[in-house]
Amino acid sequence: MSTCKRLLSDVKLWSFRRSRWTSRTHEGIVVRGKALLSTCPKVCVVGGGPAGFYTAQHLIKARQDVQVDVYERLPVPFGLVRFGVAPDHPEVKNVINTFTQTAKHSRCSFYGNVNVGKDVSVAELLRSYHAVVLSYGAEGNRSVGVPGEHLSGVYSAKDFVGWYNGLPSCRELDPDLSCDTAVVLGQGNVALDVARILLSPLDILKKTDITQPALDALAASRVRSVWIVGRRGPMQVACTIKELREMVTLPGTRPEMTPSDFEGVKDALKDLPRPRKRLTELMVKTALERPGEKEQERWNSASRVWGFRFFRSPVEVLPDAEGKKVAAVRLAVNRLEGSGEGAQAVRSGDVEDVPCGLVISSIGYKSLPIDAAVPFDSRRAIVPNSMGRVQQVLGLYCSGWLKTGPTGVIATTMNNSFDTARSLMEDMDSGKLDVSAEKPGSLRIRALLEEKGVEPVVFSDWEKIDSLEVRRGEACGKPREKLLSVEEMLAVARS
Repeated sequence: MSTCKRLLSDVKLWSFRRSRWTSRTHEGIVVRGKALLSTCPKVCVVGGGPAGFYTAQHLIKARQDVQVDVYERLPVPFGLVRFGVAPDHPEVKNVINTFTQTAKHSRCSFYGNVNVGKDVSVAELLRSYHAVVLSYGAEGNRSVGVPGEHLSGVYSAKDFVGWYNGLPSCRELDPDLSCDTAVVLGQGNVALDVARILLSPLDILKKTDITQPALDALAASRVRSVWIVGRRGPMQVACTIKELREMVTLPGTRPEMTPSDFEGVKDALKDLPRPRKRLTELMVKTALERPGEKEQERWNSASRVWGFRFFRSPVEVLPDAEGKKVAAVRLAVNRLEGSGEGAQAVRSGDVEDVPCGLVISSIGYKSLPIDAAVPFDSRRAIVPNSMGRVQQVLGLYCSGWLKTGPTGVIATTMNNSFDTARSLMEDMDSGKLDVSAEKPGSLRIRALLEEKGVEPVVFSDWEKIDSLEVRRGEACGKPREKLLSVEEMLAVARS
């Protein structure tokens, strides 16, 4: 049987859920109005977060003949924009509008609820598409690697953020917020997001899309102090000025720094690059300068306190008398060798114990291998690649954090993903990637999924979920109230 006849036979399988899927032939096979078999290049993107959508966007804009299918493990799109961006940063989530335009483009299709590596292999995708781009991000946690980190009351920032943002796998986290003091390990933007959410007034959070269970838990929280710990000094802190400024001006709180941590910093300001200089100046002002009268009044009335603790590395999480729950963190006191961004933290031999009932580790995310057939560098937690081309596998590419590691902001991921898309197009144009042969694309993948009883969630199904969440949010004065389980999402998608 010819490829065309075999695929025409396959499409008959897609009388999906009482004719929900319709099929016809017109310049190739079309399912729900989108071409599946034609001579156009077909690209599969694995991951429906920022890296995946930016890759798809660039491919669609740059080539007028390419068809892009985006596969996502969850029933809902947008990845870390939905589950990682802080709920009080709605402006950052506006990029969803751009991703929606891409998903609704006539040459793009979204298939949620498809777990690549389990429901379908990367090898099967490579046989069905001219190119496959892995853009599934970093779902793992970097371990602190100290005794006691598995005690009750110790959480990763990834899970804590996922909990208050409605990530289904984190819905049962139920962190204990009954203590007075929390310690956040790490000084990047995520660490400051966590500290800010722990200390924010409820009146602010009530107007965001934070989940209701998280809002209820924070309403009952007894956390009054948050210490943000870093192994190096003020001039190496990893956050940006926006996040620092939000902490400095957070209502109901006051900063509390250690002045000796800033020795010599003022003298070094003049030699710093502008972004680092502005960030450090704000830290110095907050730590060392006397506030204005209005600011002093705000600090005097504050019921909650936060601060950076520099030159400290965790060496042990200490248990309570019963040996089950965190009671303190033991920190090694460091000194710096070298200067600037390259300065290294060296332990001095001294330690100090910080009493606390909550520890949140924010030392970084890491990517995980998705399929044994895909090369993976376990040490660096990335797929080895050259400009997004996966080494030793023709037609396989990667973008986003899987390509570089978890660095930068959304704009960084955008540029990273555009670069991968350009590499893919260069390979198409040069003939290195043969796009002359017909490929079945999603037609074959859908058949494989149906055999396994997997029903994809298409973008119009997501729009049902989106509409319901927005209506639920409107009822309580929020932008949306998210569905928290995959089962709930699928029930709405299939309604």
